[in-house]
Amino acid sequence: MDEISPLLGNQPRQDPDLLSPNLRPRHRDLIPTPCGPVKPWSELTCMLKLYFCFTIVSLLALLGLTVYSICKEHMDTDVYDEDNFTVSLIQMVGIVFCIYYISRGVLQENRQELVVFVLSVFVVMIRSVVNFSVQGRKAKQELLVRFVCTMTLGVVHLFCTIVLIQRPNMMAFRVGGALERLQEQYFLLNLCFSMVTFDLQAQLCLCIMITTSDTAMSTVNSIILGVGVVWACLTSAVGAAAVLKEAKVLVWIFTAQNLPQLAFFVYLMYRVVEKWFHDNTYTLEAAAVTGALISLVIKAVLFWGLFRLVHSFGQGLRERMFASGK
Repeated sequence: MDEISPLLGNQPRQDPDLLSPNLRPRHRDLIPTPCGPVKPWSELTCMLKLYFCFTIVSLLALLGLTVYSICKEHMDTDVYDEDNFTVSLIQMVGIVFCIYYISRGVLQENRQELVVFVLSVFVVMIRSVVNFSVQGRKAKQELLVRFVCTMTLGVVHLFCTIVLIQRPNMMAFRVGGALERLQEQYFLLNLCFSMVTFDLQAQLCLCIMITTSDTAMSTVNSIILGVGVVWACLTSAVGAAAVLKEAKVLVWIFTAQNLPQLAFFVYLMYRVVEKWFHDNTYTLEAAAVTGALISLVIKAVLFWGLFRLVHSFGQGLRERMFASGK
């Protein structure tokens, strides 16, 4: 140690994490938020700012068209279409989550959120194609503007976001420094946080689908579905807090909260199968089964990442993520 000390001059001894400024995460250049650090607006390139603003404005425009369709379908009882009303509600939920995904994906250079955004936009486009193709001539004329806007903007968003995903991502280094262990932990944290919100979106869409597909639903079933929605929101809040706060107790609570959700899936599938043989339309029933399977896949990925992340709790990532920069 004495042999190399002259090379360092007479500097006082520092903490190992502070020996090389080049290896430290640049917290002074990041803005701390409850969901982790984000890049300041000034750091975004002009093209990225333009794309981000275009995406938000276009999504808000689609949201407005969807809300208008929902109000019109709900008020026009003479031509009320149950399936179309259900799809419109699900589209609205999907667009709201897309706004969240692209905001967090761009400002946090979060590839996981951008991938989820691409998947959500693709699902919205598929739903639009299916819904538009089964409509009659009059209904198609009413939905034409929304359909054309959804497909055109969807293609633009898919192309631009895929290009954005392929860009170099420096956020993991800026938060975790040069330590690969912390960078991997940061990746798992973002993956788990993204899966928590994606799971909430899937469950809300599934509940909407089941609720609106049965106009004669009993009061008991309506209460059960209402409790299911509240429980899904509460579970997601606990899961997000467990990931961000690195709290193992909350992880176990979150795991326990998912057990009733599995029972809720079984109940929903029972409701679907029970109705399956009462009519000759199977669009919503098949969509409900598909939604439940997608939700189970999301939960599998979520718990795979979460139980890997738990082993890294308390190793310094949380302190770096929420450092004040002083």
